[in-house]
Amino acid sequence: MSNLESVVFGNKKFSDILSEIYDNQKKKEKQISTLIGELKPLINDIGDATLIVPLIKEYLEISVKNDEQLIKMATIIQRALSNSAEAGNGFDLSDEEKQQLLAEIDKISKDAN
Repeated sequence: MSNLESVVFGNKKFSDILSEIYDNQKKKEKQISTLIGELKPLINDIGDATLIVPLIKEYLEISVKNDEQLIKMATIIQRALSNSAEAGNGFDLSDEEKQQLLAEIDKISKDAN
C-alpha cells in the first residue's frame, strides 16, 4: 500500500487529506473572488475603502493560517508514514522539531485567546 493510501485516522486516508487541502484552497479562492466582487461596488471613496479593505485582509489572513495548519498536519503525517515504512518503528521527531511543534501549539493557543 502506498503512503498516499495509508489510513491516517478513522477511515480518512492521506490522499483524502491532501485532496481536502486542495479543495479548501480552491473553494476559498472562489469565495474571496466573490467577496471582493461584491464589495467593489460599495467602495465609492477612500473612507469606504478604509473600512472594507481591512475586512478583506483579515479574511485572507485567516484563510492563509488555516491552510498553513493543514499543510503542517500533512507534513507530519507524511513523515510518520515515511518513517514507519522505512524503520518499521513509528516516527520520531528530533528535539528541535518537538520544540517547534510545541512553540506552534503555544502560538495557536495564544491566537485563539
